[in-house]
Order: sequence, then C-alpha cells, then structure tokens
Amino acid sequence: MSHANVFILPGLLEDADAFEPMIEALRGTANCLVADLTRADSVAQLARDALEKAGDAPVSLLGHSMGGYVALEIMRTHPGRVARLALLNTHARPDTPEATETRKRLMALADKDFEGAVNTVISKAMTEKHLQDPVLTGTLGAMALAVGKEAFKRQQTAIMGRPDSRPGLGRIACPTLVVAGREDAIMPLEVLRELADGIPGARLAIVEDCGHTAPLEQPEEITRMLREWLKA
Repeated sequence: MSHANVFILPGLLEDADAFEPMIEALRGTANCLVADLTRADSVAQLARDALEKAGDAPVSLLGHSMGGYVALEIMRTHPGRVARLALLNTHARPDTPEATETRKRLMALADKDFEGAVNTVISKAMTEKHLQDPVLTGTLGAMALAVGKEAFKRQQTAIMGRPDSRPGLGRIACPTLVVAGREDAIMPLEVLRELADGIPGARLAIVEDCGHTAPLEQPEEITRMLREWLKA
C-alpha cells in the first residue's frame, strides 16, 4: 500500500516539533513533510512558498492555526494540488480590529522583550492543565525561540492582512476534516463550526481536554482522526 503524502502547514511560532508525536505515530501510514512558514509577511506569499516545497503530486494538506489560513489560500488558488484537507484550531474569518491591535502590541513587546511576547502567546495556547506540563511548555518555548523575533513579526503581519476566506469555502470539494479544541481560548468552537458548515461535506471533530495546540496536547486523538481522514 502506498503511503499518503501529508504536507503540514504550522502555526505561529511553530516548526516540525509541534507535530513530532503525530508524525511519529503516522510513520507507517504517511510521509509527513512540514512547511517553513517563516519567510514571508503575507498569506499569499506563504502559500506560494509552501507550494514550492510540496512537490507536484496532490497532497493531503494539514493546516494548524495560522497554517490553516495558508491552507485556505492554497484551496482558493491551487485546489487541484490538494487531495484532502485537515484544518486544526483555525477559522476562515479575517482579523478583527481588536485582534490586530493586540498583535501590534505583541510585536512592539517582541522588539523590547521577545521572551515576554512568547510567554504571552504560550499562556493562551493550551489548557490550564497542559500549561502545567513543563515538557509541553518547554517544546512551545524552544520552538518559538528557534523561529525568532523577526519571523514572528512577519507572521503577525501576514495574519493581520489575511483575507476573509468564508466566500470561497463552498468551492472546496475534497474530503475535509475540521478539528476544534473544546477549551481553545484563541479559536472558540463557534468559528470552527462556521468553518466546517461552510465546506460541503466537511466533518467537525471536537477534541476534549484540548486547547489551541491540539497536535501537542492530544496527539493520540489527533492521530486517530488523521488515520480516518487519510482513508477518505
């Protein structure tokens, strides 16, 4: 049986380490490749950068958080490159004025105290229980510092300028899984429900005891869902 090619689009301040438990568990089933979404300051350019790395064969595309915004841009511009779609802890709306102001404050803080900005982001990224786990918080912190301040500012700029992807959801024709964390403080359930409702035939899965970082907080549950998704 040939392995599926899973192309992973990470979120803000994330790299492959955010998905390591999941990638490890899928090793016999899927070849996983993680995009680098640190080099551009627009969602459109991040999507072009990602597609350059994805290869020519249609991929199983997985976007987490900011990676979901990039995934939706790819669905808008190059839907033929995607065999199936998984959207984790993300949504299709543009940035709100309040969110943009918060991002600008975080970018200003990052210039003075990048670690302080990182800690602010991490404080909302997982459930209270998972924030007590030094291994999980250590992974998030190490990833963020590896991504670095300048890439953080580019990513925030891209997120602030992202388009409203809701008008194009009805045109997504591939099997789609939408995954929500029940306790996600950054992306509440209603925006993920809106995303799933907008995509024909999409399945919404709600992960219990889970915040905004589902692949790290609940890797076994996410892996189980992805195995089903890969059969679609």
